[in-house]
Amino acid sequence: MKVLVTGSEGFIGSHLVDSLLARGHDVTALAQYNSFNSVGWLESVSAGSGGSLKIVLGDVRDGGFMNALVAGHDRVAHLAALIAIPYSYVAPSSYLETNAMGTLNLLEACKNHGVERVVHTSTSEVYGTAQYVPIDEKHPLVGQSPYSASKIAADQIAYSYWASFSLPVVTLRPFNAYGPRQSQRAFIPSVMVQHLSGQGELKLGSLSPTRDLTYVTDTAMGFVAALESNDGSGEVFNMGSGFEVSMKDVVGMISEISGRDIPVVTDESRLRPISSEVERLCAESSKMTTVFGWNPSFAGRAGLRKGLESTYEWLSRHQHLPGYQPEHYVV
Repeated sequence: MKVLVTGSEGFIGSHLVDSLLARGHDVTALAQYNSFNSVGWLESVSAGSGGSLKIVLGDVRDGGFMNALVAGHDRVAHLAALIAIPYSYVAPSSYLETNAMGTLNLLEACKNHGVERVVHTSTSEVYGTAQYVPIDEKHPLVGQSPYSASKIAADQIAYSYWASFSLPVVTLRPFNAYGPRQSQRAFIPSVMVQHLSGQGELKLGSLSPTRDLTYVTDTAMGFVAALESNDGSGEVFNMGSGFEVSMKDVVGMISEISGRDIPVVTDESRLRPISSEVERLCAESSKMTTVFGWNPSFAGRAGLRKGLESTYEWLSRHQHLPGYQPEHYVV
């Protein structure tokens, strides 16, 4: 297939490009335009593994650009988004412009060109703090941050294009992906980079929230399964491991892996506003399994430990890269 991937230079996007190429698909990878001509993690992608790779720089906020870009593609995976929750408190309008209006531009282009499949990316953050667990797709949507509100808007726009125009859109809702290439703004790489640097204390935010951590290659293969299928149009699918773990326990597991037990100091700047913190997330993903045959390889506590070990090993080899700076809090 000829597949367009937006947000391809990012953490999940680059792993998805890897997986699509390995399966022989021809991929156009959209990375956000910048004056440095940087293509982010696409520099780590192996283009010689089966399919072909074309990298394009641009911006989903430009409707005319997106209309021209989508032409000629069979299927589209839409991952482009602003995702850092703390920065959404600082610049909320940019999140609405990118996440909601960018999604609208992409969907309109897909409608114009008769794209046969669109896989839209949501987030578990749209649920807010769990009102019941495990969280299924019928759980209420609660925008506890400008980021989550912008993603709720994008999800509803995606649904409207299926309901109004019969555009074959599927919405995937990943739960807390982690693994190699994740930026230091996320909890796990932040903890690991501080361990690897020899810091005498860990500067962290709240450790009480629980999350459903899903290894990134599992997440990427969920996108592949949805892209290669013709089922599920107009529907939402949770994608998580189903294993709930606290951030305190994650810190303990990382300490065991690193062999260093470092005291934790609460950094007030890393705390969300009290009413904005999502305290519990745990996925019910049986619908994803039933429709697309997806099951996480890194499941349960053993799977999490294996994924954390793999991530720690990768970071130990790449901690020198720009962006991994243990002394800074990356928003």
